[in-house]
Amino acid sequence: MAVTIQQLIKWKQQRRSIISLTAWDYSLARVLDDAGVDMILVGDSLAMVALGHNSTLPVTLDQMIHHATAVRRGVKRALTVCDLPFLSYQESISQAIHSAGRIVKETGVTAIKLEGGHPRIISMVRELTLIGIPVMGHVGLTPQSVNILGYKQQGKTPQEADRILNEAVALAEAGAFAIILEHIPDDLAATITATVPIPTIGIGAGIKCDGQVLVTTDLLGLSDRIPPFAKAYVNLQEIITNTVQEFTQDVQQGKFPDKG
Repeated sequence: MAVTIQQLIKWKQQRRSIISLTAWDYSLARVLDDAGVDMILVGDSLAMVALGHNSTLPVTLDQMIHHATAVRRGVKRALTVCDLPFLSYQESISQAIHSAGRIVKETGVTAIKLEGGHPRIISMVRELTLIGIPVMGHVGLTPQSVNILGYKQQGKTPQEADRILNEAVALAEAGAFAIILEHIPDDLAATITATVPIPTIGIGAGIKCDGQVLVTTDLLGLSDRIPPFAKAYVNLQEIITNTVQEFTQDVQQGKFPDKG
């Protein structure tokens, strides 16, 4: 049975952890879905892991739609969410509606995600949900603000913590169905999780969140650099390298293809 937004909220109430990973193509999405992941995020991190950029900023709306369409073809059960990329929604509410509408209509994903919680973003969330486009929020370290915030942990001072908590509450009140909490102190994430009625999905935010998400290249040991809050569960880069070298040797020695 396909995962729904209502199911995610019910799991929060039941204290059942929500499992999320990122994907950027059909093959990976199919494997993650078959493995039982609850939510698959087509994150703008694909700018770095799939396209080779140094940040998430260069990826375009058309590129996000291209990748999200491929991901959606590989998914039967998981809830699929796609990021609105940098400058595809920040200009105005009408731009946000247009961009989010394109993603949902052209890719078949269930929801979109956008970053931040200042009043302008809150207005966008409210308008998008009113017209039937589900929205996931994202507070704390917001990668699209890297040129201002950097990649350091957010919410370490009382003022920053209050701001992030207030943003999370405002996102929930505006109609967001879930919130990513990225690279914030564990106690702040616990407070947000206990305060808002919608699921919190942590990445570098401790174990008290309602669920966890990782960039899949980090999980699989394929990233050039793994963030301090992530974990590589396997060194797939080494496995792939060894496999390719074995294939190369077999070809060079005439062992592949088999004569039979």
